[in-house]
Amino acid sequence: MSRYIATAAIRGANRIVQEADAMLQKALQELGPDTPVAFTNTAYYLPTILGFTGMEVSKLGDLKPVIEYAKGLLHPVPGDKNWLPYLGETLDCGAATLLAEEAIEGIRFARGLEPQIITWGGTYGTGGSFTSPEFAKEAEGPARLNGPIDDIQLRAWGIQLVDGRMPGFAAIVGAARSNEAAVQIVRELQKRNILVFLSGNVNGRSIIHQLMEEGVEMGYDTYIVPFGTDTISAIYALGFATRSALTFGGMKGGQIREILLYNKFRVFAFVLALGEVDDLKYATAAGAINYGFPTLADTVIPQITPTGITRYEHVVSMPWDDIEGDTDTEKARRFVQRAIEVRGVRIKITEVPIPVPYGSAFEGERVRRQDMRIEFGGKESRCFEYLKMADFDAVEDGKVTVVGPTFDQVPEGGAMDLGIVVEVAGRKMQEDFEPVLERQIHYFINGASGIQHIGQRDIAWIRISKAAAQKGFNLEHFGKILHARFHADFGAIVDKVQVTLYTEPAKVEEWLGKAREAYNQRNIRLADMTDESVEEFYSCTLCQSFAPNHVCVVSPERLGLCGAYNWLDCKASHQINPTGPNQPIKKGTCLDPTYGIFEGVNQFVYQNSHQTVSNVTMYSIMRDPMTACGCFECIAMVIPEANGIMVVSREDPSMTPAGMTFSTLAGMAGGGLQTPGVMGVGKYYLLSRKFISADGGFKRVVWMSSFLKESMAEELKAVAEREGDPDLIDKIADERVATTVDELLPFLEEKGHPALTMDPLF
Repeated sequence: MSRYIATAAIRGANRIVQEADAMLQKALQELGPDTPVAFTNTAYYLPTILGFTGMEVSKLGDLKPVIEYAKGLLHPVPGDKNWLPYLGETLDCGAATLLAEEAIEGIRFARGLEPQIITWGGTYGTGGSFTSPEFAKEAEGPARLNGPIDDIQLRAWGIQLVDGRMPGFAAIVGAARSNEAAVQIVRELQKRNILVFLSGNVNGRSIIHQLMEEGVEMGYDTYIVPFGTDTISAIYALGFATRSALTFGGMKGGQIREILLYNKFRVFAFVLALGEVDDLKYATAAGAINYGFPTLADTVIPQITPTGITRYEHVVSMPWDDIEGDTDTEKARRFVQRAIEVRGVRIKITEVPIPVPYGSAFEGERVRRQDMRIEFGGKESRCFEYLKMADFDAVEDGKVTVVGPTFDQVPEGGAMDLGIVVEVAGRKMQEDFEPVLERQIHYFINGASGIQHIGQRDIAWIRISKAAAQKGFNLEHFGKILHARFHADFGAIVDKVQVTLYTEPAKVEEWLGKAREAYNQRNIRLADMTDESVEEFYSCTLCQSFAPNHVCVVSPERLGLCGAYNWLDCKASHQINPTGPNQPIKKGTCLDPTYGIFEGVNQFVYQNSHQTVSNVTMYSIMRDPMTACGCFECIAMVIPEANGIMVVSREDPSMTPAGMTFSTLAGMAGGGLQTPGVMGVGKYYLLSRKFISADGGFKRVVWMSSFLKESMAEELKAVAEREGDPDLIDKIADERVATTVDELLPFLEEKGHPALTMDPLF
């Protein structure tokens, strides 16, 4: 252990704990001990404090024992003589630093000072934005930074974290050598789909300022989250890591050893210290090392290279001037690559031959009308996409053809028709896989920086930005993207890919008719597919990297609880990767057709849940419901007083009649736990005939988040008609009319909800 680092970290820890103590005493005098303290939309209080100590901080007075706990972790600054290993003392002080930093942020929230307001006086480029839903930039006044990531977004990223599309996160603290370096470091991380958390400054200048000056769009949608412009804001990254263990790992507050080990082996994160490293940055880095997260600095600092707390090196110095490369762009590439090696992040990059950056981190980019070069679809034109299986001889691999004019002659900001027809051939390709592959077009095209893709089938809507067009992006590049990605992601079933892009109006009309006929045939085929019509279901154990004992069982009438995988998706995935997370499950003997109990399913779940779950019902919430990780789109929970269930969406932060918000309920539904009466589900499972059919089906729903009622209005209307009660949706309450049982029951009685007269659930 470096004595220099230990001295700086311990000195920084003592100072920040002292500062937190002074801030708390002042806040208690001015605001009082009962003043609420809370981060935005989280059920985990102040999460790092909860993880380390088990203390649930909800008001200022609750922080007093936290500060005392932090003081107990402090050690004196090493003397000039008798050098010691220092590792334990440094890690203790790192933990104390994190507790103090989170306490300070809690006090700031109590004073209304968080999320921070950008006060930089420089000139900002266009396109910068912050997308935290509650703290977006207002039309008047300064912009606020993101602050802590809320539980809704954490869970929304859950499936990407567990399936490898989002392999980890980088916490950047400070400011880069130049704006060019700042942009390139972030772009290199985005290309690898790594989440980027920004905080800190060097002499008042932050990488956040640098990216704003260059017009880099920041926010949840682009995987770039600006926490704050001081080092203390880096605590939000460690809070995110702590909540990953609490949310997906099923751990509880105070289980700090388990939480730290979970992060070391399952959360691939690292710290990039840009610019001068002061005592507080050393202390914060020591806190991060507790989690197994190494630090890479672009300045000359002592190194800690032996493995131990981290999987590889602990602290690595890579001075910017010593990095090979003639430009900051070249140096940034090598810097990021070294960081990935130090943490051992597993990266899969598909090389796509297009003139703009490419990666999943660009999927959330928005192309605003003022930044748009051309659009296809929307109100002004038609756009569709259609993928079809073809004979080997009919497909020329890699061929991309544009039939009709390009957009060169279309005025800037104009629109034109576009039909994207993809023909694939493969020895293992099946007709049932066509819609599975076709849905990927949305994600594949969206991965290009400066391209926006919305919708699918014949309601696709694509925009190309001026910046992308200026870099040379044209229609042919859509075909290049699809050819590269289908081979990379579906190479086990796709041998040849050919893409034709139609802009000639007559050809668009002709192929649109063919596509719609195919869509209709697929709909009929899928509608005829039931649980009874197949001999096997499929497993999904993607989330076991985060929730080791959870096994999802996917059937034709019950999609995965994350909403991302249906039965056909799993079937195709198994063809692509026969030893992967989607394995066929022979149903075996049906032990109970009403509850959906199958001998083969029980055997598979028991073996693959590490013998923790012995029985699963497919169609009941009351008896042995399926477990969940934490990626579920909705939570269904019994409301005993109403003889029904409520369904709350993860987008809904409001209180529910159960007396808990979604985030609090998720602790009961996730982590691989089997809790009768509580179940995580995919939102489209609500439309299935098999949705809790053993317990009475959809008519049991007495309360539902308005987000679901509005976003799925047409589908839910069809379900109500199927159930023989066309007005059923109007009889279901939401948060606008009832957030307590006392408010719910009169509403149900007034509307005559059928659940009130159904057989008792208990």
